[in-house]
Amino acid sequence: MMTVRQIEKRWDARQYQRLLDELVAARPEAAAIARLDGGAAVAAAALSVVRLSELNQSAAPISRQHLRTILAAQEADGGWGEPLLSALCLRALLLDAGTGAAVEAAITYLANLQQADGPWPRIPIRRMPADSFTTAFILFHLADHPSFRQSVNIPAALAWMSRQEPHLDDDTAQLWRHARLRARISTRPAAMALASPC
Repeated sequence: MMTVRQIEKRWDARQYQRLLDELVAARPEAAAIARLDGGAAVAAAALSVVRLSELNQSAAPISRQHLRTILAAQEADGGWGEPLLSALCLRALLLDAGTGAAVEAAITYLANLQQADGPWPRIPIRRMPADSFTTAFILFHLADHPSFRQSVNIPAALAWMSRQEPHLDDDTAQLWRHARLRARISTRPAAMALASPC
């Protein structure tokens, strides 16, 4: 895993794709990088913010620089051009209890893309075919954030992904295992509260 200094060095040298590749090495979402349609600098900035948070270095100056990069790339519709990159950027913005107009717009963007039966499409048009990798990726990055959970139908997405399990490729299956765990852990407290007597 990368250190703060390594992240700064790659970013300052404008080695965005290399930074991105190094940040996702040995992570469950590594296969997503090959599926991104451009945006290496923005994706690297978002993953750097996630990594810096994992290192308890969210206050590092480079983290603020990456957040500015993410915010500058946000489009008028609230997304970043595609659901995968939008989910990654939203996760970065939600870290450390992030709130505000950019977060609300991004949540609305992804909520509007979610299809009625739960999944998300790979292409940012709601009527496009559902995509299991995109759905697993979004759940992996966002299913444990309360503000996102309140705006989308997580149970429908989990049920849809469960029905897809026999047909998942290896990359999607690995990501789905991690996403399912993250989504179920975040639903446990609510379920336990409902089950406990008053």
